[in-house]
Amino acid sequence: MTNTNEVGDQLRLDLLREALPYIQRFQGQTFVVKLSGKATEDQENLSSLAEELALLHQVGIKICVVHGGGKQLSELASRMGVEQTIIEGRRVTDDATLEMAKMIFAGKINTDILAALRNRGIEAVGLSGVDGNIVHAERRPPKEIMNRETGESSQIDFGHVGDVVKINSRLLTVLLDHGYLPVISSLGADAEGTVFNINADTIAAEIAIQLQAEKLILLSDVDGIYLRAGEPETKLSRLTADEAAAMIKDGSATGGMIPKLQSIAALLRRGVHSAHILDGTARNALLSEIFTDSGTGTMIVS
Repeated sequence: MTNTNEVGDQLRLDLLREALPYIQRFQGQTFVVKLSGKATEDQENLSSLAEELALLHQVGIKICVVHGGGKQLSELASRMGVEQTIIEGRRVTDDATLEMAKMIFAGKINTDILAALRNRGIEAVGLSGVDGNIVHAERRPPKEIMNRETGESSQIDFGHVGDVVKINSRLLTVLLDHGYLPVISSLGADAEGTVFNINADTIAAEIAIQLQAEKLILLSDVDGIYLRAGEPETKLSRLTADEAAAMIKDGSATGGMIPKLQSIAALLRRGVHSAHILDGTARNALLSEIFTDSGTGTMIVS
């Protein structure tokens, strides 16, 4: 009669066997991993994530982390009494919000991630998109946005929100080639040094394209893409870029999922092999998605 320990050991060895071909396949490849604010706010969760990132790094995968921090920014704004406006998943950034974004993104969250990785023995380097001119951006012009409920359109000025003009990956390549793990916050600047708040998913996507990454992994507040929100049985394990575009068009993608799917569809057409959306708060979700056949989230392929 086998005891529980033997069964557990057998299971772990089977998982190692399953992981081996993936480790061999991805060694030396680059993964860009985007962390949501929700994934980084809880210290225990961040520590667990750092352990998973460290494991990927140790088996020879080049990891570049990008993070936003919308949740923490909203909380600080609420404490400071600064009203926030979010339209179709995008934040309107006024003067006060930009100052808070600099403090939260390039300061607190970036340092917290570095400390968690340091605890796992990883040599990580904290940067914002302004460092080394990584993210060259321009101010987003006012946009015509249609209110889906009323059907009426209006001009929206997003304030200090930037669009990525180009990514200068020289510094990132030097760091990755020398075994460092870059951690980049979602700020960028124009040639005059004007700083902008930029959607972290967009920065992660553009960096993934520039680095010719094998994968873009979005650790999100949701564990994948659903055909119908709130109905677990409608979760899609695999999706093509065309199907993602169709979900935006027919209205089945809503809120913050729209900019995510838009940037993913674009990046797959520009050379990144696959994108993954998974729950950034589920233990081992990252390892399971990369090293097992079944995965945990939604994989989007070109």
